[in-house]
Amino acid sequence: MKQTTRCLFNRSVLQTAAAAGAFFFMSGIFAAVFAQPLRGTRNMSVTKSEFGKTAGGQTVDKYTLNNGKGISVEVLSLGGIIYSFNVPDKTGKTANISANLETVAEYEKYRPFFGALIGRYGNRIAKGQFTLDGKEYTLPINNGPNALHGGIKGFDTVVWNVKPFKKRGAVGLTLTYSAKDGEEGYPGQLDVTVVYQLDAQNRWTMDYTAKTDKTTVLNLTNHTFWNLAGFPNRHYDHILRLNADQYLPTDNTLIPTGHLEPVAGTPLDFCQPHKIGERISEIKGDHFSGGYDHCWVLNQKRPGQMTLCAEVYEPKSGRMMTIATTEPGVQFYSGNFLDGSTKAFGHSYDKHGAFCLETQHFPNSPNQPEFPSTVLKPGETFRSTTIHTFRVK
Repeated sequence: MKQTTRCLFNRSVLQTAAAAGAFFFMSGIFAAVFAQPLRGTRNMSVTKSEFGKTAGGQTVDKYTLNNGKGISVEVLSLGGIIYSFNVPDKTGKTANISANLETVAEYEKYRPFFGALIGRYGNRIAKGQFTLDGKEYTLPINNGPNALHGGIKGFDTVVWNVKPFKKRGAVGLTLTYSAKDGEEGYPGQLDVTVVYQLDAQNRWTMDYTAKTDKTTVLNLTNHTFWNLAGFPNRHYDHILRLNADQYLPTDNTLIPTGHLEPVAGTPLDFCQPHKIGERISEIKGDHFSGGYDHCWVLNQKRPGQMTLCAEVYEPKSGRMMTIATTEPGVQFYSGNFLDGSTKAFGHSYDKHGAFCLETQHFPNSPNQPEFPSTVLKPGETFRSTTIHTFRVK
């Protein structure tokens, strides 16, 4: 289907937004408004402490990154989990804006994907099957009739090797993991490196690279559950804009039909800013459980181009988040299946208590040849970058 662009910014605005984290909220429309930097004069630092042990006895470490400007991020070696993301509001009060649990045992018991690195294939593959170079591969089924987020032992469940670093203007972590040939049904040994970086411009960068010794498929992403107001709060008043004119309609198991449809005239149209809760009741179908769980097709001029993806503003706290990515799509999930059964720090995670914006390739791409390819061959290097920028208004 030919794309008719309705909400693509011109190049200069996109470059400005990606570089400076500009937000565009003014009188209900988007205009280039630059928020003031977050407060704080502390020195940058990265520290390490033990968080706990897995059921198998592996030590899980926690790394704390501080950018000296008021933002600190805690990361676990288990699953590369973003454990907490602490950001000041417009009054200077800091709160954690990413969902988390208290112990390693809870992460292993509930496997909520909170803040985790997802692979080898993020999102769904229909019926857990795909054909590659004439050979059919079968994956574990763990989401209705489909394979989801890498299977039973996805990248979120393993302990990654982590090396901290500090450089001029930034601190970060280099995380590495080698998935064995045949792990969770996928071909090839896949060597993955993810670099997390927090800089003095309040940017959180996630760089992904991967290499394989056999032709394989992969779709790497991060599954942080956000609430810019902190927890526990509903996300209904968050104002969201998505730089996407099209989305992927799905069947009742959340597998894309293969068609790209315009968002215009639907509750999925976030080309102009809308509160997340404004039209959420209009999403029909039991498989959506009363909310958004769709992949939007970003207005990307060419494959791999850094593109403005999303902008989110929470009026009460004044916190803002801009996302730019080299990925072709973003899965916006509004926490429909949170049901209050998972609890931490004296509160429960209730329905619509957090949302995800997962930059990624499209679901079920190995079975949809018209979608952007997720095939990686020996000698090639997979590369992907996503940048979150934080401001207050």
